[in-house]
Amino acid sequence: MGRHTGFKTAGIDHGVEIAGKRQRYENISSELVRLSGGRNNILGIAHCATRLRLVLEDNDKADIKAIEDVDLVKGVFVAGDQLQIIFGAGLVNDVCQVLAESIHMDSMSLGDLKTKANKRMNPLQRAVKALSDVFIEIMPGILAAALLTGLSSVLGNLQIVEDNATLYGIARLINISSGAIFGFLPLCVAYSTVKRFGGRPIMGIVIGCIMLTNSLADASAAAQGTVEVTTLHIFGLPVDLIGFQGGIIVALLIGIVTAKLDIFFEKKVPEVIRLLVSPLLTTLVSSFLLFMIIGPVGRGLANGITSVLVWMTQNLGVIGYAAFSGVQQLIVITGLHHVFGAIESQLLVDTGRNFLNPLMSVAIIAQGGAVLGYLARNLKDAKAKELCIPSFISVLFGITEPALFGVNLRYRYPLIGGCIGGAIGGAVVYFTDLAALGFGTTVVPGIALADPAHNGYINYIIAHVIALAAGFLFAFLIGIGFDKKSAVQAVPVSTVEQKETVKTVEAREEAQEETAALPEEIGAFTKGDLIGIEEVNDQTFARKVLGDGIAIVPKEGAIYAPADADVEIVMDTKHALGLRTKAGNGILIHVGIDTVNLGGRYFTLHTGQGRSVKKGELLLEFDQEKIKAEGYDTTTSLIITEPAADSRLEKEADKPVQVGDRILEIVK
Repeated sequence: MGRHTGFKTAGIDHGVEIAGKRQRYENISSELVRLSGGRNNILGIAHCATRLRLVLEDNDKADIKAIEDVDLVKGVFVAGDQLQIIFGAGLVNDVCQVLAESIHMDSMSLGDLKTKANKRMNPLQRAVKALSDVFIEIMPGILAAALLTGLSSVLGNLQIVEDNATLYGIARLINISSGAIFGFLPLCVAYSTVKRFGGRPIMGIVIGCIMLTNSLADASAAAQGTVEVTTLHIFGLPVDLIGFQGGIIVALLIGIVTAKLDIFFEKKVPEVIRLLVSPLLTTLVSSFLLFMIIGPVGRGLANGITSVLVWMTQNLGVIGYAAFSGVQQLIVITGLHHVFGAIESQLLVDTGRNFLNPLMSVAIIAQGGAVLGYLARNLKDAKAKELCIPSFISVLFGITEPALFGVNLRYRYPLIGGCIGGAIGGAVVYFTDLAALGFGTTVVPGIALADPAHNGYINYIIAHVIALAAGFLFAFLIGIGFDKKSAVQAVPVSTVEQKETVKTVEAREEAQEETAALPEEIGAFTKGDLIGIEEVNDQTFARKVLGDGIAIVPKEGAIYAPADADVEIVMDTKHALGLRTKAGNGILIHVGIDTVNLGGRYFTLHTGQGRSVKKGELLLEFDQEKIKAEGYDTTTSLIITEPAADSRLEKEADKPVQVGDRILEIVK
């Protein structure tokens, strides 16, 4: 039997069959338009290797549950403010073309679609998304610091640690590690911000180093007046040489400026001197702006916010307490909360009691409750558990950055619920006259600082339980109204019915005549570490929405044919290929996670659609280091999208592999 790269006619009139499929796709398109809120609600259309992507004017108008039941749809979710509908390799191209024609709209490139999605957002939404993008990049480091800080806090309160030299040494190293990560957090933020806004990441590291150099007075010591600050005068303006420890907002602002300057100078400086002059100018101009404009503005904002919040708690009674604890965690987002240490010190000197500590503590635990509220709404999402559980644990030790940046700010409604919970906890603090006799620790370790007067320990626990419960409850309830709006709120695809595509049915019909070719061995398509498909950091692949398969973490930038096959699909972005093996199995090879966004950059094709290839033949090459530098995971997946009839997979265990090594076998 001859091989094919299109649809099988099976002996019937080809024109009739094509017309029937066209009608089927038109019916699908009609349903998608209706369930997406109508033609006027669709702003843009594009597709990647497996997913149809729509930008909608109003996501609330889309009936996501109903779209799951549309013919040939395998899964639906909203990500990156795009409605993404999973059809599978090959089929998605045809559906996208028919849909675009039916509503008289040109299919876009993915880059244009992303631009369209960003334009749909209001300025606040764009700012929140940009902030989320920045912190998601550095979230592993923040989580590590948070958990190390919590562990250090616990160990520091144990007498056995003080009495044992080894335990004391371990605790000290943990303390140094956690402090170093948080101490250099502005550098990490500057790096991630420059990268997010299109500059070279190394320029973010450079400006971050300048912010934290020990040639500047430590910001905390300067705030407490324990260090002498040198003041320069440039163009008649005073410039205080103070470091930017804890200056998250400053790092964000200077990161944006540095990225824009880097892009500007890279375009304007002649190529012959660009390597030398462009980074010099970027660093020099950014440094001047940092010390003369952005730094003073950030510090002025910190002082203003601090003064307002303290005035509220001292003059507005229960309203002031509730307002402070309600918004205190918003101050943590800016990094300006570090200045509270000086205020708490002064409170202890003046009054002997610190009422700010329990207010900050209930604000923290309320955000933890909001994390649990989000988790309760997404119990079937493995990624939610992976992020929420360690984030909540860090909250118990008074560290909210993982919860704030990884969950609550990212999904928005948990942040609102947490702020409401914090306000309720603040009211409890006021009515129970709760205060601390020190500062520096909160939540679980913070109970040791509570003033025991007026049943202080019991009231401390009560206030935190109420704040936790309120944060959970309000996040859960508010989430009901935010479900369809949430920027990265995915519908769990593990519950979606696995439907057959047209190609799947036809491939299986043909495979009935070719099962003699089974078993069929599939070889390693690149050199690297073989892993289970369940470990891939993409839920469409990990949950096997498109089919079962296997993945390799590559050690080289080359992809080879895993078996003798015909090339049926070559994505314009070059990051994915569809193959049909001699036994009739449909295979998708997908290089990296979200690498479609690169638009083909760093990929070089060595094959084409319609070609027959032999096992081990070079299909494409990619620059692994440059792709990683752009922030993308290069783990490459091989999915059996259209298995031969009555077949199953026998997969090899995780191990290092060379090109051609057996990684799985398709057997009867």
